[in-house]
Amino acid sequence: MDRRNFLKTSAAALAALPVLGRTSPPAGTVAARSQVVVVKTADRRRGIEAALKELRFSPPRDRNVFLKPNFNSADPAPGSTHNDTLAGLVKELRSRGARGITLGERSGPPETLRVMQEKGIFDMGREMDFDVVNFEDIAPEDWIPMSPPGHHWGEGFSVARPVVEAEYIALTCCLKTHQYGGVFTMALKLAVGLTPKSLMRRLHASPDMRKMIAEINQVFEPQLIVLDGVQAFTDGGPMTGKRVQADVILAGTDRVAVDAVGLAVLKELGANEAVMSRRIFEQEQIQRAVELGLGVSGPDRIELRGTDRLSRLYAGKLKTILARG
Repeated sequence: MDRRNFLKTSAAALAALPVLGRTSPPAGTVAARSQVVVVKTADRRRGIEAALKELRFSPPRDRNVFLKPNFNSADPAPGSTHNDTLAGLVKELRSRGARGITLGERSGPPETLRVMQEKGIFDMGREMDFDVVNFEDIAPEDWIPMSPPGHHWGEGFSVARPVVEAEYIALTCCLKTHQYGGVFTMALKLAVGLTPKSLMRRLHASPDMRKMIAEINQVFEPQLIVLDGVQAFTDGGPMTGKRVQADVILAGTDRVAVDAVGLAVLKELGANEAVMSRRIFEQEQIQRAVELGLGVSGPDRIELRGTDRLSRLYAGKLKTILARG
């Protein structure tokens, strides 16, 4: 029985599975190099098209795609995913043969339905032919309990069934700091929106919050990540903050690599003390993700590629920041 059918037909087995993604690498293992494409642009749609043309990744041909945005709230980007970013990514997935696309999200603290309505997501779904799932509306049995080895979640956590059963996962994140303990909100932290809102008090009250964020990521593995850094928060966040024009789109397949490069962008912009005072691979989200084998082990394993002269110059600057930490 293949993994997807197993998940669909055995709820008991789902509850017992400790982890569905990668496991920790053997001691001494060095992760392979990971490509992150850099596009210096203020045009989100053009940037996504250029980035995915350059990126080496598995296309979604003949597969159903689960698409996870950042709809923490309906605030303007980078408070939430810009609709142009979403439309551009949907278009690119379709052009690469996606059979179907389902957007799934759970907002917080605002009600998810209200956030999606304010952003016009249901209308966009009808216009662009993708489905929308509000995780606040799914049945209790569609929250799959998880308890990975060595986690910091106490009795464990749950993840929405649509992501557990997904054939292909695409993430699109923003570029911003997080003033409530997360330090930064990019690819790794998108995973929080795949868990029930009832777990948020436990997450935010824990001194291990950053490690817990990384640990959710063990139970799924994305095939594509697009980070919209046209605007960024260098302080505050996740809903509102100090907004700056960064004019960059990043694309990759490795959450650790994408977040590391995103942190390099924040350092280049001059972010808050929580970002500037700590080396990139010493941030707890990154550290824990590396321990769990979720991505590259250090900056020397990241291959930065620019799509044009300006982008290559900027990628070179980010490479220096990554090396310095």
